[in-house]
Amino acid sequence: MKKLTSAPLKSLYAFVAVAETQSMTKAADQLHVSHSAVSQSIKSLESYLGQTLFNRTGRNITLNALGRSYYKRIAPPLEQITRATQQIVENNLSHRLTLNMVNSLAMHWWIPRVHKLNQYAPNLDIRISNLVGQFVMENEGVDIAVIHGHTDDWQDYYCEKLADDELVMVASPELANGKTDPIALLESHPAIIVTNDRRKHDWAIWCDKYQHSMPDPVNNLKFGASIQAVQAATRHLGVFVTHRIFVREEVNQGYLVEVGEPVLNPNQKFYFACQPSKLKNENILLIRNWIRREFSLSYE
Repeated sequence: MKKLTSAPLKSLYAFVAVAETQSMTKAADQLHVSHSAVSQSIKSLESYLGQTLFNRTGRNITLNALGRSYYKRIAPPLEQITRATQQIVENNLSHRLTLNMVNSLAMHWWIPRVHKLNQYAPNLDIRISNLVGQFVMENEGVDIAVIHGHTDDWQDYYCEKLADDELVMVASPELANGKTDPIALLESHPAIIVTNDRRKHDWAIWCDKYQHSMPDPVNNLKFGASIQAVQAATRHLGVFVTHRIFVREEVNQGYLVEVGEPVLNPNQKFYFACQPSKLKNENILLIRNWIRREFSLSYE
């Protein structure tokens, strides 16, 4: 007796597709394979059975009597297999979410908290993307986003404010040496400046609040990314004005100290954003509540 495994499932799926579409070409499109692959699968199945299952007249292909009987017996269980498989896949995908945030926030805020999220929601599978600027979430495969900016470009989305954005001067404890006057520290040590478009105005906002002239870029340290500037500050190379939430972990761990009072950034805030329809998803609500709580803790 021939074993069932001698008739591959792909041949059975090809048979059902051809039977239902009465076309090798349409069946191939449905199965996302080539016409020749479907044709070979049907030939293999008929060879295994030792019987033909179709009447072939030119390009027309229809089930013969045996084919109709065979189709009635195997189509329902194959449909059950397909549905059971899709249900498992959909259950897995329902726990997979893509979260977008700028790289600085991912590096300084998200990564130090991943272990807490795993404890809070162990079944969630969060993928991080780092798209910058305005984009269409559904086109980019993004489910949710933490926006560092303003909501003008996100009016089609649900946006919930998470926190204000504060700028603060930081330095290593060794460099600060107990000093609490940020202006005195700035006048005696190099300024660390980030030059990319998203960070280039940070010093100007801070200096405007403290009524102090901008540091001269020529005589100070310049970096293209915040993570480089943070490392420079922890290495006692100068004083750095940055977004408070980006250096919270370094301050808590004693690598950096805040000097002076934080300055409210009028140009940016932090928001949670997603398509309004996504708020029906329990996992979206779960991650939103966690992000909301963690932002609140970050500002305590």
